Amino acid sequence: TYYEAPAPGEPPFVKVGDEVAANETLCIVEAMKLMNEITAEEMGTVREVCLSDATPVEYGTVLFYVEPHEPVQTLPEN
Repeated sequence: TYYEAPAPGEPPFVKVGDEVAANETLCIVEAMKLMNEITAEEMGTVREVCLSDATPVEYGTVLFYVEPHEPVQTLPEN
């Protein structure tokens, strides 16, 4: 089951348009009575939240679309 917030009545971890950091918690997924925090793999912007709160999910279900930020390029030193 997908949970958008840490507890009922609390604000969601993220919403569309939010900037997220690598390893930032996006949601909680309950599996076999265990609560598992799902984190961002990299820094980016949340473009879509694909589920409603308390929705049952199966392995492989898309939860979010996060647009990665472009890596910062540095100029070579002279």
